[in-house]
Amino acid sequence: MLKMKQFYKFLYHFLVIFFGFVMVYPVLWMVSGALKTNVEIAAGSLTLIPRYWMWENFVNGWRGFAGITFSTFFINSLYLSIFSTIGIVLSCALVAYSLSRIRFRGRKVIFTLMMSTMMIPAQVILIPQFIIFHRLRLVGTFVPLILPAFFGSAFFIFLMMQFMASIPKELDEAAIVDGCNKYTVFTRIVFPLLKPALVTTAIIQFYWAWDNFLGPLIYLNNPQQFTVSLALRMFADTASVTDFGAMFAMSTLSLVPVFVMFLIFNKQLVEGISTIGLKG
Repeated sequence: MLKMKQFYKFLYHFLVIFFGFVMVYPVLWMVSGALKTNVEIAAGSLTLIPRYWMWENFVNGWRGFAGITFSTFFINSLYLSIFSTIGIVLSCALVAYSLSRIRFRGRKVIFTLMMSTMMIPAQVILIPQFIIFHRLRLVGTFVPLILPAFFGSAFFIFLMMQFMASIPKELDEAAIVDGCNKYTVFTRIVFPLLKPALVTTAIIQFYWAWDNFLGPLIYLNNPQQFTVSLALRMFADTASVTDFGAMFAMSTLSLVPVFVMFLIFNKQLVEGISTIGLKG
């Protein structure tokens, strides 16, 4: 009986490690490809250890294109990701508070309409939104990629509303008795207690903004404004030889900000969830 338990335990850990490796393998292959030659990459080698360690791939990739180094592309991506994340967090928290805590006429209708927008594909509103920004003469700037974030997102609003339901309304009533209005209740009571939901929203939105390719492709036309996702596409040149090593090197570096942010906010997320319960 003891041997069977040990066998099942071994099998469980083996399967977890195996499937974990299968999921991580593409990332590991990309990292190893950043140190391989173009010939070895084009040959389709599945090994993770390069035959020749090509550290100059990082140097060649960082040089960028037409005198524009990859530092410019990283700064542009950080700029868009940070400001769009701030916009989503603030706007969604405000809308979620108003829909879940404030009773007003038409609240359910607004909530229903908001949730119905989650079923609309993003491609449907792509052309009307582009026409609007084009008539406002904002195409070619960062505004079309940042401004919509300050009008909220149905997914994140619903996420915050679900978390806000776990916050006792007695806290709001006690604060109102003490002389607080709805604005101070939100800023001093509700918003600080939303930390787990805010961190989750920030992480997901930062990932989406950092990986966004279609938006910058449509609205940005100046190479000085290109993001990392657009710059990586420029490595694939059909008219000449593609520098796969430099492309994989910059792809590897593009994971660093996302990975660092996850490490920082993951700790805060775990701490926030562990203190989610409120006891009087």
